[in-house]
Amino acid sequence: MYVQRKRRACSAVWPIDEKAGNPPQGWTGWPEGKKFALVLTHDVETVKGQDNCRKLAELEMESGFHSCFNFVPERHKVSKELRHYLTDNGFEVGVHGLYHDGKLYKSKKTFQKRAIKINHYLKEWNSVGFRSPSMHNNLDWIHGLNIEYDSSTFDTDPFEPQSEGMKTIFPFLVTSNLTHNSYIELPYTLPQDSTLFLFMRENTIDIWKRKLDWIVEKGGMVLLNTHPDYMNLGEKKRNIEEYPIEYYVELLKYIKKRYKDQYWHVLPKHMAGFCKMQSTNLREIITNKKCQEKGSDKGMKKFCMVAYTNYESDNRVIRYAESLARRGGQVDVICLGVKDQPRYDKVNGVGVFRVQKRSHKETSKYMYLFKIILFYIKASTVLTGKYVFKKYDMIHIHNIPDFLVFTAFIPKIAGSKIILDIHDIVPEFYVDKFKVGNNSLTYKLLVMVERLSAAFADHVIVSNDLWRSKLITRSVDEGKCTTILNYPNSSVFFKREKKKRKDKFLIMYPGTLNWHQGLDIAIKAFGIICDNIPELEFHIRGGGVQVGELMELVAHLKLEERIFFKDYLPVEENANCMATADLGIVPKRADGFGNEAFSTKIFEFMGLGVPVIASNTKIDQFYFDESLVSFFKSGDERDLGEKIFLLVKDKVLRDQLVENSLKYMESNCWEVKENIYLNIVDKLVGNYKN
Repeated sequence: MYVQRKRRACSAVWPIDEKAGNPPQGWTGWPEGKKFALVLTHDVETVKGQDNCRKLAELEMESGFHSCFNFVPERHKVSKELRHYLTDNGFEVGVHGLYHDGKLYKSKKTFQKRAIKINHYLKEWNSVGFRSPSMHNNLDWIHGLNIEYDSSTFDTDPFEPQSEGMKTIFPFLVTSNLTHNSYIELPYTLPQDSTLFLFMRENTIDIWKRKLDWIVEKGGMVLLNTHPDYMNLGEKKRNIEEYPIEYYVELLKYIKKRYKDQYWHVLPKHMAGFCKMQSTNLREIITNKKCQEKGSDKGMKKFCMVAYTNYESDNRVIRYAESLARRGGQVDVICLGVKDQPRYDKVNGVGVFRVQKRSHKETSKYMYLFKIILFYIKASTVLTGKYVFKKYDMIHIHNIPDFLVFTAFIPKIAGSKIILDIHDIVPEFYVDKFKVGNNSLTYKLLVMVERLSAAFADHVIVSNDLWRSKLITRSVDEGKCTTILNYPNSSVFFKREKKKRKDKFLIMYPGTLNWHQGLDIAIKAFGIICDNIPELEFHIRGGGVQVGELMELVAHLKLEERIFFKDYLPVEENANCMATADLGIVPKRADGFGNEAFSTKIFEFMGLGVPVIASNTKIDQFYFDESLVSFFKSGDERDLGEKIFLLVKDKVLRDQLVENSLKYMESNCWEVKENIYLNIVDKLVGNYKN
């Protein structure tokens, strides 16, 4: 009866308080033009709750969602294995008080004493978010925690012990008037599961739906907090302190179906990063004095990338650009284009400026240099012109060539931070492409350019650890050089359901057709075994200077009906094609450049659940072993043919490689590793908190 009386008394402000729907002054909306934001969190308070975490995480992943799990550090031991399982799979881990005994805010002395331990767990768990037990809060004292965000408040919830709501469905900034430090406050905006299903005994999710629809109408942030402790996963008979997991599943399905492509779904830490980068779109609460609101004077962070590549076909550039855009940054890319593409386009929130058409027919080193210099002039002109109006905070330059970094000369002088991203190490690439010696004057000049380019940049990213070691010895300080592999995006490179084929076994290579890629070796290997495997077919997807020679080789071996050349596709379409393969092949030569150039294609095939055969290059054996990849002796078409024959005939071996690869990729995808990049960005543009 008390509950019903309370509900009637608070019906004007719960579950919806109309005043909370007003956006902050100057609000410009969510990234990518999405209608509303979606953040999912879970407070885990018991051993039972911890036991339910993995299954709940798997359920969310199957539905295309990710969330934050907040644990109480010293109530029940939180295993490192559970935390790592969650973070390795793209989830977030936060700290939920210390003991959950209701005494955190008993006195400032108590809070300060506990804050030391809380900060210890924040650091140990690599967490940036906090939520107080029972939604108790003191927004001033919370400045004593080393956090990016807090989530101990709500828009409206008169049933909480500390029942005063923040009256907003938008994030806001909390700044200390004494220290001027600030953090982002993320109020939960949907009623908690415990309130609805345990306290009020609701047996439908109608209140969730009604509140969610209203938040969507207002363009706010849907932030839900649930408790795995109270969820019945169907394994045992439900008791009075549980509700069926189907309620939560129904809500996720409702969101996914009704609001498809309309929501910006992020983890709380990414929401905090987005908010930190905004201007005039957050209200600000000042602690240590009478609360007031003001627009933030921090401008939206602006970024530009320059790359001698086609944007839609370069997974690395796409990932970096979209990661910054998802956090709320304004991102432009200056790049190459292909026939029939417009000079300017907006792609998933990223402005793409195509200043030159791409040609793969750069067989002459002079023509190759001419095309690059022409792009340098055009990119430099466009970048400088745009900088006058946009004042980019950071410019990310992707090689090849290294000297492309100097397109940012004027912005650098004016204060922009510069990243040089070395996809391929240029001196060795040049030696391999044009068959010149390491003692040549050109090679020595390229090493000098590499050194000057690295010195000009504020930070250098390099695409594998072998090259990082080489760069440190000759061109860049160790402290300003970071390895970031070309990790695939698991939302693109994931295992698909594959149609069973009895009449065809498909081998595939997707990528550039250059000499060091070893496609001639693969074609010869195919010719050796194809008569013994009539269902075998080989698709080669891509372009490059060797296309003509490779086609001639296929014709010479009379394999035109078994080996097919196809155009390389944009990243997502290419992933769909790669997923149809029964076997991926990466036949690089192990001499020269190819021996140390990391094969992104291996990562991509592994993520797609396609077994891989690769040559035993130094770099690929550095990162992989025979449990993940089937290696053959580089340059040996007979050994390659034997490995292909073995895998075609041995389904058990193929399945074992796939199983091991999928497990490996859970912790080696972009969703897990992108923070390496975002931390570099935050250090450079001033949002990094140690």
